[in-house]
Amino acid sequence: MTMEIVVRTSQGLVAGLVDNGVRTWRGVPFGADTSGKHRWRAPRAAHQWRGVRDCTAYGPIAPQPIYSWTDQVQGSEDCLNLDIVRPDSDDELPVVVYLHGGSFIVGASHQSVLQGHTFVKNLDVVYVSINFRLGALGYLNMHSVGEGDCVANPAIRDQLLALQWVHENIAAFGGDPTNVTLMGESAGGAAVTTLMCVPSARGLFHRAIAQSAPIAAVHSAAQSEFWARELAYHMAMPRHSSITDLRLESADDVVRAGQSMMWRSREFLQLNPCYCPTVDGSFVLQHPVEAFNQGNQVRVPLLIGTNRDETSFSKLFYLRQSARGKAAQRMLNAFDPSNTERVLSAYWGAVERQHFSELLCDALFWAPSLKVAQAHSRVAPTWMYRFDFAPKALKMLGIGAMHSLELLAVFGDADASRTRSLARWGGDGELEEVTEFIQYLWGNFIHVGSPGWEWPRYQMPTDTRPGRATMIFNTESELVFDPRAGRRKAWSGFNMLEWDGVSPR
Repeated sequence: MTMEIVVRTSQGLVAGLVDNGVRTWRGVPFGADTSGKHRWRAPRAAHQWRGVRDCTAYGPIAPQPIYSWTDQVQGSEDCLNLDIVRPDSDDELPVVVYLHGGSFIVGASHQSVLQGHTFVKNLDVVYVSINFRLGALGYLNMHSVGEGDCVANPAIRDQLLALQWVHENIAAFGGDPTNVTLMGESAGGAAVTTLMCVPSARGLFHRAIAQSAPIAAVHSAAQSEFWARELAYHMAMPRHSSITDLRLESADDVVRAGQSMMWRSREFLQLNPCYCPTVDGSFVLQHPVEAFNQGNQVRVPLLIGTNRDETSFSKLFYLRQSARGKAAQRMLNAFDPSNTERVLSAYWGAVERQHFSELLCDALFWAPSLKVAQAHSRVAPTWMYRFDFAPKALKMLGIGAMHSLELLAVFGDADASRTRSLARWGGDGELEEVTEFIQYLWGNFIHVGSPGWEWPRYQMPTDTRPGRATMIFNTESELVFDPRAGRRKAWSGFNMLEWDGVSPR
């Protein structure tokens, strides 16, 4: 039986649904429209309304490509809304604020696997999933183009505004505002570690979970200026075009130009993506890796890790071994040429498909996460994992534990995933066991700040104890101390703070 449930927020009354053991409120505004003159500006709080606002349908998502032959764009610039899900009870519960992934260019709060209905029932939490600006509208610093009313990091500022909304309003939904876990995967995981380094975010969350986060994907001032100029070029606008001119263009055209810029530049293969957070000196003060090294991050318990085969798709890159080796060298040289050969030797030159894929995986995800875990463990409780589990079909295809696969286990809703048929092939029992174990550990961490006795903290070794404890999730999960020590040492002196490659034009 479906029922309506009304809650008062700081903007007005919102009506949600009670169905199948959960209460949900969808498309709840936390920010105002970001279109027109507000494009690339700091977000504003949502306007108040009279009466009861119907929040039984999901809200608009950020403008983004559909990735089809039609070159269509979906979404709206009036996208600052969030979804709240909780068990159908009156208990005060811990809160999870989730930031979706999608390479900084796609994604939504209500993607099937992220809707959270099973998650809240199994972990007994209040779950908040957020929509925020993406791509050229959210992750470009247009301040360098002209007028000073633009801000760097619109998307990160959107996320901060949502955290402030949660702090003010979540008690009305039965959430404990003093027990908030900030959680994200992929680009959302990078947003988590970035917000840990934003001074104005302090006090708004009390634990953090960063899954498969490309933490080192951060623009320097030079990069952000370069990509801002590139956007205007790809929109085929006059060189003297102003921010006002760019704001008159449709959001769809901005997204299309942004996609053209991304695909034609091929800068991804030098770990120089078009879109990511920017070190702007006022909001994001430092590169997150540097901030963690200096102890300038929020000192909250952190659970962090990656998947074993994040970039298995890259096995399809380059037909010739020599091309793979040269591409790997260019990629590393763009950051730290003095340490390139040391890293390459740990992957046998990265000329074989498997070794090239492993290098890309570690450069994007594992090595930066490792550096952050090491630094954070000096000042706050830290736990590290690696997700190795893959359904038999994915193993046979050579894909393995690919990027985002752990979401099946974390959210416990394999039916919502595109890989459901592959997971079913060979039996579901193994996935169910991994899911039960991960949800038990994630639930403990969210409720009390520690995953449990089975998983010791990530700490440096001493004379009396081993160190670098890492939980390996698989059909038979195990705790391993200092996995892949040789590769860890190869990355230890590599400087991944600032890209210094040659621009494509």
